[in-house]
Amino acid sequence: MAVIYVARSESLAEWGAEVGLTKHIYKVGLVDDTAEAALKALNDMAHAGETDWKLVKQQAVDGVDETTAIERLSRKEKMVDPALYPRIKGAHGIFKVKVPNVENFWLVRKALEGLETKTFKVKPTDMAAYLIENVLK
Repeated sequence: MAVIYVARSESLAEWGAEVGLTKHIYKVGLVDDTAEAALKALNDMAHAGETDWKLVKQQAVDGVDETTAIERLSRKEKMVDPALYPRIKGAHGIFKVKVPNVENFWLVRKALEGLETKTFKVKPTDMAAYLIENVLK
């Protein structure tokens, strides 16, 4: 069974904020192994030039490969083009996430479930759950 994971690098987030992307940058990947092993590989090979990748969320999935996952997610959020930024050259699966999209997703979900729809501060785990949910749609 495959595992989809969402990882975050503080250094890459700082860089994204400096170059005008956003500080909300996440790596989405799918592996047949464990997410921890994938993160170790990301850190060992300095994926996107960073070695401080941390797991935000993971979920077991069936019937999805990484190409399909990235295509599905690209419909909702913009993938950072690795050809445009030399620092992340060759690093696929990095997405910049718009906070209003995540807020709207959670507010609509809570409203449909009949829960209180107060505004809230979006956390990295909320963003990761949003990304995974959009891959599985």
